[in-house]
Order: sequence, then C-alpha cells, then structure tokens
Amino acid sequence: MASHIVGYPRMGPKRELKFALESFWDGKSSAEDLEKVATDLRASIWKQMADAGIKYIPSNTFSYYDQVLDTTAMLGAVPDRYSWTGGEINLSTYFSMARGNATVPAMEMTKWFDTNYHFIVPELAPSTKFSYSSHKAINEYKEAKALGVDTVPVLVGPVSYLLLSKAAKGVEKSFSPLSLLSSILPVYKEVIAELKAAGASWIQFDEPTLVKDLESHQLSAFSAAYAELESALSGLNVLVETYFADVPADSYKTLTSLSSVTAYGFDLERGTKTLELVKSGFPAGKYLFAGVVDGRNIWADDLAASLATLQSLEAVVGKDKLVVSTSCSLMHTAVDLVNETKLDDEIKSWLAFAAQKVVEVNALAKALAGQKDEAYFAANAAALASRRSSPRVTNEEVQKAATALKGSDHRRATTVSARLDAQQKKLNLPVLPTTTIGSFPQTVELRRVRREYKAKKISEEEYTNAIKEEISKVVKIQEELDIDVLVHGEPERNDMVEYFGEQLSGFTFTANGWVQSYGSRCVKPPIIYGDVSRPNPMTVFWSKMAQSMTARPMKGMLTGPVTILNWSFVRNDQPRSSLRSPTWLRPPSRSAPSSPRRSKPCLYSSSPLLIARRMSPP
Repeated sequence: MASHIVGYPRMGPKRELKFALESFWDGKSSAEDLEKVATDLRASIWKQMADAGIKYIPSNTFSYYDQVLDTTAMLGAVPDRYSWTGGEINLSTYFSMARGNATVPAMEMTKWFDTNYHFIVPELAPSTKFSYSSHKAINEYKEAKALGVDTVPVLVGPVSYLLLSKAAKGVEKSFSPLSLLSSILPVYKEVIAELKAAGASWIQFDEPTLVKDLESHQLSAFSAAYAELESALSGLNVLVETYFADVPADSYKTLTSLSSVTAYGFDLERGTKTLELVKSGFPAGKYLFAGVVDGRNIWADDLAASLATLQSLEAVVGKDKLVVSTSCSLMHTAVDLVNETKLDDEIKSWLAFAAQKVVEVNALAKALAGQKDEAYFAANAAALASRRSSPRVTNEEVQKAATALKGSDHRRATTVSARLDAQQKKLNLPVLPTTTIGSFPQTVELRRVRREYKAKKISEEEYTNAIKEEISKVVKIQEELDIDVLVHGEPERNDMVEYFGEQLSGFTFTANGWVQSYGSRCVKPPIIYGDVSRPNPMTVFWSKMAQSMTARPMKGMLTGPVTILNWSFVRNDQPRSSLRSPTWLRPPSRSAPSSPRRSKPCLYSSSPLLIARRMSPP
C-alpha cells in the first residue's frame, strides 16, 4: 500500500530558513549562503520522508517566500513596475515582488483560503506576456534525484492560479484573469516536457479552488485546461490535489471526468461529504489519494478510525489504487515534536507535528498492506484514551456554565443609544474622537527586558518599573499629539494571542512550534487542549497603571476570542462551535479588589466579538 505527503513545512525545525532569509535581506550574507541553507533543508526533508517509507514524496513545495509567487515567477508574470527585462528571474526581482523595494511597493498579500498562511496575489492584465522564466520545479526535481530520491513535482494548477489572481491596476473591471488560460498553458507544457525528460513519472497539480462554489464557466475551464494539456501529460501519472474542504458535487463530477488525470487527492478530514461522493461513485482504474491524516492541526491521528475509513474505501477504489495521504500540506502545522523538550509527557503524547504525521501516514499504509505495527497502534490508542479521560481536559465548572448559557446572555440589556449616552456623559468626547489601534513599536530594549525577566535575570520589580517607564513615554507622546482616547502601548505583551493564552487555563505553549504565516514571518500558535477558564483578571493591572498617568480615557486592550480561536491549534474532540469559555466571559466576584468593573479604562477588543462585556458602558 502506498503513502503520500501533499507538502511539508519550509522554515526548518528551528526556523533556519527564516534566519537565513533575514540575514540575506539585511546584507549580512550572500545568495550562496542562503542557497546552502535551502539546499540542506530540502535534502533533510526528502531524506526524512524516504527513511519513513513514503512512496510519493513531493518536490517543489519548498519556497523562499510563497508557492503562488513561485508560479508567477515560473510564468514570467512580473508586473511592469519591477522593470524586469526577461530571462531567468533572479532573487532581486523575486523578493521585490514579495516585499517591495526602495522605489516600488510589493504585490498584494492575502490569506490562503481559511488558513493563517498568506500568499502573494498575481496581478494580471490582457496585455500580460507569459514566458518560462523560473526553472525551480525542474531544478528541485533533479536535485532530489541526485540524492537518490524520486519525487512527485508539485505545481499550482493553471486554473486555480488564475482564479486566485486579480486584475492589475487600471485594467477594465470586466476583465477576468481566467480569460488568460490559453496564454499560460504553453508555459505549463514546457515545464511538463522538462520534467518528463528528466525522468519524472508523476506530477501533482494543486487545484484547491475546486472546493469553492464555482460557476459553470469556471468548472468548464478545468475541463478545457486538462484537455489542452493531455498530449503533454501523456506517459505521466497525473494527480490533481484538492484540500481544505468538501469538493462540491458538480466539481467532483468535473474533476473525475478529466481523462488526462490519473489520481485525485481529497481532504477527507474536513471533507466528510466528499467521502460520501467517493463511496457513491469513483472512476474505475483511477487512484484515490485519501487525505485522512490532518495536515492543519497538531493532534495525533486516531489511527484506528483512519484505518477503518481506508478499509471502507478499498472496496470502492481497489486496494492497489488507494494511497494514504495527508489532508493538505503539512506546512500549516509545526515541524517536529522532538524539539519540544519542555512540554509535559502527558500532553506531548497527544500531539503529532509534521514529522510525526509522516510516520502516521506510513503506518496506516503498512497496516492496509497487512503489516500493521501493533505496538505503534496500541501506543496511539493509549494516548487517545489518556486524552479523553484526563481531568486536565474537562473542567466541570466550564461545562456547567456552557450548558447554562442562554441566547439572552449574548445580548446587551440596554440599547446602543443608551450606552452611547452613558459613555458620552462619562467621557465627554468630541464628535470625531481620535485614538490608535493599540500597539506601539516593540523595541529591542523592550524585548530584552521581557527576555531577561522570563529567564529570571531581573526581578519582578525591575521588570514592572521598566514597563511602567515605557507606558509613561507612550502616554506622554499621545497627550502631546492631543489624542482623545489613549492606549498604553502594550509593552508587556509578547504576542497578541500568546499573551492572553498564557493567562488562561486549558492552553499550553511550545518552544519551537513555529508555523509560516508569510515570507519569513512565523507564528507559534498556542494549543487549546482543554476547557478554557480565566483564573484571574487579565490586563487590569497595566490598564489601571496607565489610566493613573492621565486624565484622558485609557482603552483596555483585549484580543478577542474569535482571533484567539483562529490563531490557535484548537481541540479536535468537539465541534469548533463548542470551543467557548463561559468562565472567561464571566467577571470575577464584585468584591475582588481588581475586578474589571472597578477599573476606569474603556474596552477595545481586536476581534469582532467583544470578550469582556463587563467593561463596556452599562
């Protein structure tokens, strides 16, 4: 039984690529130094998957910045403002598109579907000329082959590329980037020809837009594109990969009707309806790449459940046509659990990062082939049982409070106009009051103070005094600028999510659980493992201190629960809608000396959902 990985994290287990990129951008290292780090990372990833027994190992999923930008480079679709004159696109032009330069801005960046990764949006126009201008895909295939690893080159599919593009500035609103399909396919044919000549036997096209609700002409574009590519693809096994959601029935029908395609990859973690579509009808002789191992979260897979799903699919697609895969690229999860030396053993046993998910995929493939590792499956079952029964996961007080919630608990007892009147009487603000969003720059000195306090190199008093001094500076600046509603600048906060998670029960944190957000920017999402409660008031100490420094209103700054939820690795043992925290919403006793109702600041929440209604006007 075969195994496959859709994609893998690029940054390295300890963010090696991040530091190499930033050193290169700062002029502290050369392009050769950067390439050396990248080459070593790629080799390590390919070797890791090969050693784990993965059959279909991806290449061209590594990127210096973004896979969609890599496709823009491959197609030579460089906006005119970057003054590119043709030829192979170099790092200077590539990074100018990604980051801008001294004279021109970067291309737009937006979220990659509903993940926290961001891609560089292609800018296209009727006049855009396409040419084969980056040989990255073929170079990385040859690089892996030289190491003895035969890989599956991965390309962003032509239709998804265009559907994810935007019209360049100044182009008629009626222009659709999809109209350029016939113009980009010749470049794809060149790439395919080179890969075939180099010995590739498989090629993977990522077409994630197939999970969207597409119009008929958009679906027709898939049929037209792969029909046009059919002769070029002759002799190759072709995998079209989808992920992040169910594939709608019309899209499923279109996809499985493509005669040039050998295999279909589906996210069966989020795509329960897709699973039913497969069971109700799958084309004979085609491969199913079954994405049963979650590529977007950090929990150990339920191997027994996944195995049962796979066994149910064997009768539909045939044992020799079923391939075990991840639900999507593993770039959306942390890299390797082995680097987490400070997580306690119990919680650690519940987790699987990218490196561990590779092992899970292969273990499932071997089990399907009759080579089940009984000890490995038993350890997995024991870890799942431990998590289900752990008192750290379930908090009775939170459970009772959640059950007791009523619809009225989510609505104010007073009208907006009444609250506005009360606020105006209290604050006496002008018609158009001025304020800022909240954060002031996190200076090198601030980071040093926080780092030394965390390492216990300075006392709590020294730390408090340092933060107090910074808040005082921020307040003074705003008063001099005549700002109406002030902020304290948030100098005490390391991250807008992690700072609050550290003060809530049910959260834990990693040392090296970094995930790429964009370019070299990485985030370290908290892990929500249990029912969330708020043992103590949050932010009140610093907000009261800041308010004592001015007669003007001082906002209390809170990251809202929607943001915290979406920027964390959340529980997978209950519906996402149940991931709430009634005790977090409920204020401490009125008699508590630090009760938020007794503090003066007004509320600001950086989420659409205000988590602390207690601090708003009555």
